[in-house]
This record gives sequence, structure tokens and C-alpha cells, in this order.
Amino acid sequence: MAGVRAFSRSRLLMVTSVAAFAMATDAVHAQDDLGAADIVVTAEKRAERMQDVPISLSVLGRNAVETQHFSQADDIAARIPNLQFSATVGENTPIFSLRGVSMSDFSLNQAGPVATYYDEVYKGNFAFLGIQLFDLERVEVLRGPQGTLYGKNTTGGAINLISRAPVMRNEGYVQAGIGKYGRWESNGAANVVLGDNAALRIAYTVAHADGWFRNRLPGQPDLNGTREYGIRGTLLVEPSDGVRLTLRLSTSRQNPTNYGSYSTPGADGVGAGAYEAYGDGTSYFREGLGRREIEAEYAARRRARTWSAALTGEFDLADGLSLTSITAWDKGSLFVPEDTDGSPTQALEIPYTDRARQFSQDLRLTSDWDGPLNFILGAYFHRESVFNSTVMNFWTDLDVTGDGTLDGDDCAANDSLLACVISNRFDQLKHSYALYGDVRYAIADRTTLRGGLRFTRDDGRQSGLLSEIRGVDGTLFATPIPGIDRSFTTRNLSGKIGIDHKLADGTLLFVSYGRGYRASGFNAQAYFDVSEANVAAPEKIDAFEGGIKTQFADRAVSLSATGFYYIYRNQQFLSVNPDNAAQNLVNLDRSRIYGAEVEIEARPHRNVGLQLALGLLDAKARKGVISGNDVTGHRLSNAPKLTLSSAAEVVAFDNGNVRLTLNGNLSYVSGQYFEIMNIARLRQGGYALLGANAAVVAGPWTVSVWGKNLTDKTYFTSRIDLSGFGFDYNHVGTPRTFGATVRYRF
Repeated sequence: MAGVRAFSRSRLLMVTSVAAFAMATDAVHAQDDLGAADIVVTAEKRAERMQDVPISLSVLGRNAVETQHFSQADDIAARIPNLQFSATVGENTPIFSLRGVSMSDFSLNQAGPVATYYDEVYKGNFAFLGIQLFDLERVEVLRGPQGTLYGKNTTGGAINLISRAPVMRNEGYVQAGIGKYGRWESNGAANVVLGDNAALRIAYTVAHADGWFRNRLPGQPDLNGTREYGIRGTLLVEPSDGVRLTLRLSTSRQNPTNYGSYSTPGADGVGAGAYEAYGDGTSYFREGLGRREIEAEYAARRRARTWSAALTGEFDLADGLSLTSITAWDKGSLFVPEDTDGSPTQALEIPYTDRARQFSQDLRLTSDWDGPLNFILGAYFHRESVFNSTVMNFWTDLDVTGDGTLDGDDCAANDSLLACVISNRFDQLKHSYALYGDVRYAIADRTTLRGGLRFTRDDGRQSGLLSEIRGVDGTLFATPIPGIDRSFTTRNLSGKIGIDHKLADGTLLFVSYGRGYRASGFNAQAYFDVSEANVAAPEKIDAFEGGIKTQFADRAVSLSATGFYYIYRNQQFLSVNPDNAAQNLVNLDRSRIYGAEVEIEARPHRNVGLQLALGLLDAKARKGVISGNDVTGHRLSNAPKLTLSSAAEVVAFDNGNVRLTLNGNLSYVSGQYFEIMNIARLRQGGYALLGANAAVVAGPWTVSVWGKNLTDKTYFTSRIDLSGFGFDYNHVGTPRTFGATVRYRF
């Protein structure tokens, strides 16, 4: 009954938000420009009004990021229709899913089909992500294949994080805050003019919080803590007319207690009965604990470190042509010490290590002519090197021999890998080369034909893949994979063609067809046999899309609606055998995905702003076998049928000196699976999350209070069948948090 009541409350919140929005929209009257549709975006590598871009695009502006206290990936996903994320290896290393296009492999050497860009620089590896949600100008989310203009692997879409650029005036701000779980934080930025043609902006963030996953083992720290900082310096130089150089340097560090794993014990408990079988205690059943309580004996700190440098050069050439060069270098390291079984036993513990470097160069020529024809022509190069290491500790506290000592003899005394440590490591090197072009041609006054092509050559090499089986004392027993090499080379031609028409009232209608491509990948989870060291084939997707963007009620209401249909081939899946954790990287033959997004922004009064975003999705496998099972007709992972978000902002008081603003937001996600097998017990039911913010602005001062997940809803962001170890792995979403901040602008 409790679950029924919680579900009913979620549905009631959703229905109430829709009804309130509808009533407010009916009251819209003539007024000045709302401004939301006039946000200037660079989604297609040009500065354009969002309302004029003929693609499915969502934008979160600076105000949304600040007032709703964005701090991690789930904050973004909650606001974007048909965008999901899973946190198998933590919220700071999110795996995004957009319109059902996702990555089911949590290995740290992989790059997902929904690409992340920081200031136009592609960040493919998890080690490069770091901390970036501070001092942002906006977040742009592009749905669908973006291969003609974006660097790599954009089968599902692209997420662009765009930081605030230096300006030619002295300004800045500093903010400090406190919150639940002993949280304290500070962030700020200073913009300084350096003479007539240069400016420098330095921004920082720092945060610390105790873990919210309560560890009931004496002497062990709580899990899911926060301990991080990030700093970014941006130098803008305009040495002459038509030349603009921007240098960005940044670094970040995270060192909190790692996330906690909520394990759901099976019938024989965590350990699958092995402890009883060898007379070495009893299995663990999580008795007397809540969902946000844990008894974890492995509570090490997570370590993430990033360094990056990027130089963007913009050069105005003659005859309406400009040249853009983006040169970038990144270095990152990531250590994830996972207590996978989430218990005081050592049935399964997996530390992950990832170290990576990348260099990229994007060079493009852009026209801005008055005639009917305009284009972007470019060349792209990307090099990424990765070191990956994973250690799986199987029942390493089990005295198999019964001699009272934990040593290598315990591993040697059985054929089930009890009391054994299985590890692998390898180096990975990938190159990507591309030539691309995007052309638009006005075939009539208000009708434009658009097209683009991208030729890509990818190559990769996995070197020295070595797996070992050792005892808990380090004794080597076997080398199942003795240091082998694997490689691939692929070539691909992808592209897009579409047509759009603008009506006399400014309404934009558009249709398009595009083909996306995601390069091959190496299996990082090969441990037991050379046959596991496979290379997955490239993914391909055919995407059909049509939509409308319009404004009415004297531009007080903006509406964007898009429908789409995908044919998805060779989606890469990590196939996990629940009995022995053996894993293979495979391809699912074919899937079919269709759905729609609707986004509305309205201002029924100059002091009231409303937003509503709705995503509808049907994503199913049409042909394929995973782990020996025919999954035809199964729902794809991370693909809920319904996503909804709404927000309202009201200026409750404003006398010219003091202003009080109230903001509320609601997001809803319907039921979904995190795996292709659609195991009923692992299904996440629908849930709603409620947030709010109140801010008082008086001159340069802003005082605000904020809250997220105010109903304290418990939900999962990842679930994996590990019944061979006696449990299901679950990653719990962030509980209710709240706090207060003070900001001073200068």
C-alpha cells in the first residue's frame, strides 16, 4: 500500500502541474518579448535564435542553472524531455540516454553515443568529465544524430556545456552556502579588463558534504559524500579587428567517500550461500536497514582529477568568411573503489582505475553571405590514450580450507573462484579523422534546403590485455589472457538532409533525415578467456524527424514540438552472465524507436514565467540475442515511456529596491528498465521529484534558500542482476537536500 500511495502522489503532482500550466496559459495577454525563444545558441556552430534552429533542441539558461542549484548530471536530466542518465559508477560519471539511445556498458574506457562537449571540446572518456557545472552561460541539449557538425560518436545527440566568456568590463560575484548533510560550498568569478583588447575571467567552485548513505558499521564513514573543487581561467584577446583568441585552462579534483551500493539479497543472501557451505559464517540479508543505510566495510575515497587546456581562434576573412580553430588537450585520472555487494562481507568488491589523455583539433570555414547559399566546411582530428585496470575480489574473506588463515590456498582449493582476485589491465589508443560539411540553400524566400556529410576514419588498438587470477596473498595461479593485442579500423559516411519553411507569422516547420555513427569499442571486462577480448561493431542509426516551432499571444508563449522515428542497428551491449560475472561486448541487431517532445514556455504576466516539457518514447528491440536470450520485443534500457518536467517562477514582491522571487519545479519519469533482459524485479517504477527555490535580491546581494527532492522520494538510477553472488546491485538516487546561499555581485 505504501508503494501505491507514493505512486498516487507522483501522478497527482504531475496532473496538478499540467492543469496549473494550462490555466495560466489561458490567461496569457499581450506584452513584451518573453525572451526564452530569443536565446542565442550555437547548436549548429552559428549564433542563432533558438526559435530559428530547425532541430530538436533544449536549452537551460544561466538563471535555471543558478536558481535550481545544479550540481550534477541528474539535475540536467530532470529538466530535459527524453533525456535520462544512469549512475552505475557514480553520479560524477554519468551515462546519458537520449531518446532511448544509450550505452549499456559502464566500463571506464568507453565513450557513449550521447556526446558531452565543454565549450565545443569533446570529452569522450569518463576521466575528462570532472566538475564543470559552475559559472555556466547555458546548457544546450541536441537530440538525434549530429555527425555533420560534431566531433565523435553523436548517434544519440550532444550535450553542450557553455561557460561564461570574458567581457570587456570589470565585474564578478562570490557566493557561499550551507546545506543538509553538513554541506558547505562556495563559488564565484572575477572578470578583469586587461587594456583595450583583452579580458580575463577566473571562476571557481568548492564544496564539501558528509555522506548521505548512512554506514552502520562502527568506525566506517558514511558514503556518497562530497569533497571537490574546480577552477577555470579564460583569457580573451582581440589583437586586431576580426581576430579573437580565447584560451581556457581548468583543473578539478574530487576526493569524497565513494558511493554506496544498495544490494538486494537473494534467497540465500549476499554470498549466495558460500559462507554456510564452507562453515565460515552466514550470508548477509540486510536486516534492519533502510534503503539509505548500509553496512559497508570497504569505504575508500573516490579520486578524480582533471586538467585541460583549449585555445579557440576566430578569424574574420574577406567576403563574409570566417575561420575557427579549436585546439584542445585533456588529462584525467579516475579511481572508483566500489563495495559492490554493499555489505560487511567481501563477496564482491571492484576497484576501477582509469587514466586518460586526449588531443583534438577542429578547423572549420564558415560563410555568412547575403545570398541563398551558406556553408560550413571542416576537418577534425582526435587522439585518445587510456590505461584501464579493474580488480574483482570474489569472496576474499572466505576461509575455504578451514585452516583459520586467508591465503592463496583458499583460492587454489576450489574451482569456483572463491577467495580469488581476478584482475585485468590494458592500454588503449584511438584516433579519429574526419572531413565534414554542412550546407544550407534558400530555395525560396522562406524555404531552406539543408544537407551535410561527414567522412570519418576511426582506428583503435587495445594493447597488452592481461588478466590474472591470484589469491588474497598475491599468489599467481593463472593468466587466462596473457597480454594480447586487438585492433580495428573503420570508415563511415554519415550525413543529414532536411527542409524547413517559415510561415508569414514566423512559425518554423521542418523535416529531416539523418544517419548517425558510433565507432567500434573494445571489451574492457574480459577476464576468463581470450574469446572475451572482442571488438564490437560500429553502431548506426537512421533518424527521421519533423517538427514545429512557433510563438503566439504576442510572443508571450513559445511552443516547440518534434516527432521522430529511429532504426537503430548494432547497438553495443555489455552482456553480463549473472552466474559468474563473465562479460562480453556484443551488438544488438536492430531496434525501433519512436516518440515526441513538446516544450512550452509562457509568461502570462510580466512577473510570472512558466515552463512545461513532455517526452514520449517507445523504444524496443526488434531483433537480437543477449546472453543467449532472444530479446525481440524487449524495451531498451534507460528508455521510460514518459518524461515530464514543469517549472514556475513568480516575482512575489518588487518595490524597485527589493525583489522576492519564488521558483518551483517538478519532474516525473515513468517506469523503466536498466537492462535489456527486462527482469521484472529490477524494473524501476515511475517517480516524481519536486524542487523549490526562494530568492531575495537587494542591490548587489542575493539571499536564497533551495531544496531538491523535497518529498524525499527513494528511487534507483541503476540496477544489475548479480544473483550469482546472491544479490541485485542497485544505485540509489540522491535523497532530499536543501540549503541556503548568499551571493554578492560586484
